[in-house]
Amino acid sequence: MTRDALVTTTATEKPLTTPISPPPEPAATPALDATPKATSKTASQPAAKTASQPAAKTATSPAATASTQPAPKVAPIVQGPIVIEARGLIKRFGHNAAVSNLDLTVRAGSFYGIVGPNGAGKTTSLSMITGLLRPTAGTVMVHGIDVWARPSEAKRVIGVLPDRLRLFDRLTGAQLLYYAGTLRGLDNDTVRSRSADLAAAFGLEDALNRLVADYSAGMTKKIALACAMIHSPRVLVLDEPFESVDPVSAVNVTEILQKYVAAGGTVVLSSHGMDLIQRVCDHVAIIVQGRVLAAGTVDEVRGQKTLEDRFVELAGGRKVAEGMEWLHNFSD
Repeated sequence: MTRDALVTTTATEKPLTTPISPPPEPAATPALDATPKATSKTASQPAAKTASQPAAKTATSPAATASTQPAPKVAPIVQGPIVIEARGLIKRFGHNAAVSNLDLTVRAGSFYGIVGPNGAGKTTSLSMITGLLRPTAGTVMVHGIDVWARPSEAKRVIGVLPDRLRLFDRLTGAQLLYYAGTLRGLDNDTVRSRSADLAAAFGLEDALNRLVADYSAGMTKKIALACAMIHSPRVLVLDEPFESVDPVSAVNVTEILQKYVAAGGTVVLSSHGMDLIQRVCDHVAIIVQGRVLAAGTVDEVRGQKTLEDRFVELAGGRKVAEGMEWLHNFSD
């Protein structure tokens, strides 16, 4: 016990009697502390380099791959096959050229709008494309079929709503639809089934047993459109389909046509409503004086302007009415 106490007392008293000996231990301790700091610093630097280098490689590699392989991004944008191709169409009435060397290409799955001022040749062009009016010169191919060399075959794949269409108005609506369907080669059951579907879609159920002569202008337009669609054609060519049609019916017709296009059909329509063309169509052609002055997607044709402004520009610009001051002095 005395010996242990002596050792303990000696260990305890040593730092007190020799104050110079403790500094080496603290000096050694900072040296030991500095070594881990240097070690940790050295370890952290390679770690940062190692972490940053792979991260940079990982981030840049896909970008480099994407830049060198742009094909996958472009591949989904594939244009459909050409369904309507008009080349060099000319139509003269005496000395008046209604259409002058008109070219038009429409691809499958397009909702194609035709716009132009009055007398521009829209109706004449569509009539030649659908085989209703023989051109003075030029060719028209529909689904690879020459419309004027093989008219019967071409008309099987076309549904037409002409402007100022003369219908057999002494028939009832049901009889007119039946006539249109059987004329296209449909059997009795198919005609009746499709007639009922079309009547429901266009809101004509209550008018099917009335004479077409008693229809309003809007109802006449709708029954004519139903006749154009009853044989499920590949292409619909519609000249002013929404003229005289009320807004509710116009919305229903638009939805029907959009679903038809989504299923692979093609719609070509003429209209003076620029808002309608911008809202519904994906392609547009502007015809002025019997020529196509601009054609392509709606965005391509209008550029940075509205479609109406672009149309007015190509059609000759806005004209200021002068000499009409008498209209401001009322007669009473």
